[in-house]
Amino acid sequence: MGYKYLLAAFCLWAVTVPLLPTSSHGLVRIGLKKRRLDVLSINAARTARKEGISKYGSKGLYYNMRTGGEDIVPLKNYLDAQYYGEIGIGSPPQQFTVIFDTGSSNLWVPSAKCYFSVACYFHSKYKASRSSTYTKNGKTCDINYGSGSVSGFLSQDNVEVGNLIVKDQVFIEATREGSLTFVLAKFDGILGLGFQEISVANVTPVWYNMVQQGMLDDEIFSFWLNRNPDAKEGGEIVFGGVDERHFKGKHVYVPVTQKGYWQFNMGDILIANQSTGVCKGGCAAIVDSGTSLLAGPTSVVAEINHAIGAEGVVSTECKEVVSQYGDLIWDLLIAGVKPDKVCSQIGLCIFNGTKHVSPGIKTVVEKENEKLGDDVVCTACELTVIWVQTQLKQKRTKERVLSYVTQLCESIPSPMGESVVDCNNIAGMPNLTFTIGEKPFTLTPEQYVLKTGDGINTICVSGFMAFDVPPPRGPLWILGDVFMGVYHTVFDFGNLELGFAEAA
Repeated sequence: MGYKYLLAAFCLWAVTVPLLPTSSHGLVRIGLKKRRLDVLSINAARTARKEGISKYGSKGLYYNMRTGGEDIVPLKNYLDAQYYGEIGIGSPPQQFTVIFDTGSSNLWVPSAKCYFSVACYFHSKYKASRSSTYTKNGKTCDINYGSGSVSGFLSQDNVEVGNLIVKDQVFIEATREGSLTFVLAKFDGILGLGFQEISVANVTPVWYNMVQQGMLDDEIFSFWLNRNPDAKEGGEIVFGGVDERHFKGKHVYVPVTQKGYWQFNMGDILIANQSTGVCKGGCAAIVDSGTSLLAGPTSVVAEINHAIGAEGVVSTECKEVVSQYGDLIWDLLIAGVKPDKVCSQIGLCIFNGTKHVSPGIKTVVEKENEKLGDDVVCTACELTVIWVQTQLKQKRTKERVLSYVTQLCESIPSPMGESVVDCNNIAGMPNLTFTIGEKPFTLTPEQYVLKTGDGINTICVSGFMAFDVPPPRGPLWILGDVFMGVYHTVFDFGNLELGFAEAA
């Protein structure tokens, strides 16, 4: 089996969650445990890749939720979400495994009325007739994932999470799961922990109802993820507070800047204490418990992967642009032409007089079997401009800058977003630092490189993947489990803050 299929599946940890008793301090604890990769997980990732939706592929750039016609940036590949646990719906409770996901806001599970989707036959299904607390709603809704979707209707019933019983919770009974991804998934549904602003049909999320029904002492929940692959205990979600055993020192708090996802403003990103310059003026960032890696703009991820010696797919177009237009790009930038106008002036991006017609810098590269079109050349040009502009600030010579940019072309991640590194070189790789609340949050090579396999079959993977969102929403960073495993995270709903502290 080629390494590219293993790479697509390396973050598919299957997790079981024992429900622990509520403490005397008003905290509800949900323990998290990991299980290593298996053949089914690898085959599932391969299937998702063929469908073009694994990670943030070219077909899965936008996450459409039928709420009012809005397009929402995708923060999720549910196939790769790691942490799931058991909840109950109805009276008596019917058991389901769900992902606890800070990147979405709805609760959905398969319905007993799901007759024509193969996925429903492999998972537990909710049967309204067996619940004495069921209330009919019936409003139809759907969530589109690009090449896969979930459709169904709204229902209302009690939901059991740990020892809490959330009364009259509206959720989605899924009657159609339109992707083979869901057939192979190890979970039944999703329990979203995001804000109501991104909730399908404006349904009140489970978390909101926990708060409104007075079940918790504090309007916060916290995540501790144990990144030790050999540990029996995979981590813990605490509803209503924090466990001081799970972190060191004090949390650094930053305000939520946009309700929907748990979004905040992040500062500069440094590679070996040297600024990348991209987020010096601030970048939007999102904390997402359902994303395994750390995702960011292709231009920066390529720089990071180059610095750590990661090998991505060589972009012929990128190197061609540097070779043929590098001097001209340099001269235009020196002359004061605005960076977003350079590629249109040299004819590599169509310009209609007001803005680029190109879709902007895309996620990674096009599918392997797709012809390279003008938009790919435009993307390569835009990347080159970003890199040259960053290097100009370092006051380096043109020859040195263009040589460096050519090397960066070779570090553009592969179509699935992943890149491999030499396991023997981890000790010599640089630290990566993220500035949050004007404080440095550093990841060491041992923390941002993930390993899969054993012995001579061990593969080391960069914890960074490319994900591009154009302005004004972007640039956007997604701090997934690679980051959350190092830094204990508090989601403060009452004060609209996020807190980060070193995990214990």
